[in-house]
Amino acid sequence: MKQEKFDRQLRLMVLLARNTELSVDDLSEQTGMSRRTIYRYLEAFKDMGFEVEKNGTHYRLGPSSPFFLEISSLIHFTTDEAVTINQVLNSVYNNSPQVRHLRDKLAALYDFDILANHGIDAHIARNLQTLYQAAREERLCLLRGYTSHHSGRTDDRLVEPYIFLSGNSEVRCFEVQTGQNKTFKISRAKSVELLDLKWSHKREHTPFYTDLFHFSGENRKRVRLLLGALSASLLREEFPYSEQQMTLQDEGRYLLDTQVCSYKGIARFVLGLYDDIEIYRTPEFKKYLEARVAELAEKIALKKR
Repeated sequence: MKQEKFDRQLRLMVLLARNTELSVDDLSEQTGMSRRTIYRYLEAFKDMGFEVEKNGTHYRLGPSSPFFLEISSLIHFTTDEAVTINQVLNSVYNNSPQVRHLRDKLAALYDFDILANHGIDAHIARNLQTLYQAAREERLCLLRGYTSHHSGRTDDRLVEPYIFLSGNSEVRCFEVQTGQNKTFKISRAKSVELLDLKWSHKREHTPFYTDLFHFSGENRKRVRLLLGALSASLLREEFPYSEQQMTLQDEGRYLLDTQVCSYKGIARFVLGLYDDIEIYRTPEFKKYLEARVAELAEKIALKKR
């Protein structure tokens, strides 16, 4: 009998601690306790230092209650950590069961509005929240009143969203009408409507990468450079993630072995520090640089005439 009572007490605490608000009637129905008992425990939780939050007729235990903070500091994420993890999960082209489970778990543990609203205005937040849900549940949605800066036209776009890019300001989608994967600015849609239709072009979703130098694309090319102390140090400062792609060589130089979506970004870096960098076993990139240098020399020669 005592164990059964304790089980109900724990059940009540779990229900109140979840990221939802429940009425006393809801709590009574789900725990088998009377309304009077529920009210008594709510008062007891307050006396124990829990933050009992009330919104109209609904109750929940606040996440900043001291007991929760002590436990969560060891096994839980802060809101900022959850937002960061959520952004990473939604920017990776990986729809494995493990990744889907992590996305669903975050959505269940944390307020979905917080994950979508973090650091952005209300209009983008509403669009982003719907797009998140569409990607998680593999459903189609309509980008209502989407304005394209390329064509200048505004219309509705039927899409399957699957990757979030650029700090969640853009979304990579398969556009059903054109049969192409495209990148859409989330702010350019007046609204986003979630449809009760499942993806039907999942096999046509292609990975979309962003390289070390912030250039994006569906394809990548390997580039290897031998960096001196100066160029290696400057690269770390400007692109901290590059540390994971550099290995120290016997002669004291660093080998950068990376994949780029475009030669433009890495060429800018190399040309600025050409006397401290050697192109290593990457003939295609070397030809690209030779062509750019020739173009630059021709421009300089023309200006002198």
